[in-house]
Amino acid sequence: MRRFLLFLLLCLLAPCQAKPYQPINVLDIMRDYDIMMQDTDDDNDEDDDLLPDCPIGCHCLLRVVQCSDFGMISVPKKIPTDTLMIDLQNNEITEIKEEDFKGMNKLYALFLVNNNISKIHPKAFRDLERLKLLYLSYNQITQIPANLPKNIMELRIHDNLISKVQKEAFKGLKSLHVLEMSSNPIANSGMELGAFDNMDALYIRIAEAHLTAIPKDLPSTITDLHLDYNKITKVEIEDFLRYKNLKRLSLDFNQIKSVENGSFASIPNVREIHLDHNKLKKVPPGLNSLKYLQVIYLHSNSISSVGVNDFCPVRSSLKKTLYTGISLFSNPVKYWTIQPATFRCVSGHRGLHLGNNRRK
Repeated sequence: MRRFLLFLLLCLLAPCQAKPYQPINVLDIMRDYDIMMQDTDDDNDEDDDLLPDCPIGCHCLLRVVQCSDFGMISVPKKIPTDTLMIDLQNNEITEIKEEDFKGMNKLYALFLVNNNISKIHPKAFRDLERLKLLYLSYNQITQIPANLPKNIMELRIHDNLISKVQKEAFKGLKSLHVLEMSSNPIANSGMELGAFDNMDALYIRIAEAHLTAIPKDLPSTITDLHLDYNKITKVEIEDFLRYKNLKRLSLDFNQIKSVENGSFASIPNVREIHLDHNKLKKVPPGLNSLKYLQVIYLHSNSISSVGVNDFCPVRSSLKKTLYTGISLFSNPVKYWTIQPATFRCVSGHRGLHLGNNRRK
């Protein structure tokens, strides 16, 4: 019975109107997060999954309320309180009111992407005790919503109008793994000291913002930091002192001219660094001491020379994970002057990209 209902849901959701944003595939979310198993402690029979009290204009199956692409100007009334997922993307909603999600303490995922939301009541999310996924991207939101659910795992609020991250904006979000807040007009001065206190995030992306330096007050727990497409001009020693768990770092498409010697010493476990599309004139110092570094992108810079020890340890006795990717193309370096031993710790020729690899 459940498989049949899932097939029906697929049929209902298949026609999706094309929009400039990337629509959320509800079925993918259901599968990836195993949402239908989130409430196994309840003794509801399968007939309850039909949600007979479905709001007008919505499709309801498997305790999923799907109301996307209906031109709604507000959150529909009488959404069943035992709903697990609400899909309201691509509508004309302008405001989230205090009572919109009242009593929905079983809700796992809420999608409000691509609306015109500019106002969210401070108590709008007060009953969402089990909410894990909150997507608020592509709206007109000017600040981080107050009183976010404490058990939230993933918050996507990119492509809004947020220019300031207030103190303790993410207070108590110990379960937050993913924070995506790119394409907001956030400058370094817009991040108040303590904005990320008492928060344990693993993945943070603040791309396409107005950052001119690497933020130094992000959670110390992060393993993935993505600051691409900003206006960062340099990397300094103190930039990563707080981020010792970092494994992936993206600083591509900035205006970085220099990397201070010792800057990467604080992130010894980093696996991947993106520094392509910047203004570097030489290979950043310290790469050869990063034991676990496997991927380093340096293409599309102004690097004119490469030293024999820029990437690999000086002493062969020092263990180093082999590189699987080094990119140096689109630089003014004369590749025939590079000594072959320079890439002695690369896994193979496919891991090295010196030319543009264009087929004639």
